[in-house]
Amino acid sequence: MPRSQNDNIIDKAFTVMAEMIVKVMPINAQEKKAYIYYRDGLAAQNDGDYSEALENYEESLKFEENAVDRGETLKNMAIIYMSNGKEDLALETYRKALEENPKQPSCLKNMGLIYEKRGRMAQQAGKFDESDSWFDQAAEVWTKAVRLYPGGYLDIENWLKTTGRSNVDVYF
Repeated sequence: MPRSQNDNIIDKAFTVMAEMIVKVMPINAQEKKAYIYYRDGLAAQNDGDYSEALENYEESLKFEENAVDRGETLKNMAIIYMSNGKEDLALETYRKALEENPKQPSCLKNMGLIYEKRGRMAQQAGKFDESDSWFDQAAEVWTKAVRLYPGGYLDIENWLKTTGRSNVDVYF
């Protein structure tokens, strides 16, 4: 039974139509299973049921062979880990997502958020060498994110410029 049965009539209509489309799509049963688990994981994530979302995403990964789709699933898992304060697991999962699909600037952006946060915490603790290392890591992934999504992360571009960690060619 699909998890994505919401009270909203539009959501219900969309779910019914999506299920019909999946049933008639000319894809194999394994790909359909992967999609259904992914969809149910996304619905659970949107409802704030992170444990169920993770279970569905893990099941989806068992069936999904498409690297881009695997990357998207892993990215969603990393977002959950990040929001639950499991930053090391989030970083590891973002790296796996990027191995599957290197063109995911949001993974790089979120990794940079973790590095930048750690840099600020080290700075506040008076650990300036450590903070510089974290900030450098943030700059590295954020530079890649900006290159993949020019103009999409203006706050990050501004941070790179104001901290002096911007390369001249970052925006081209």
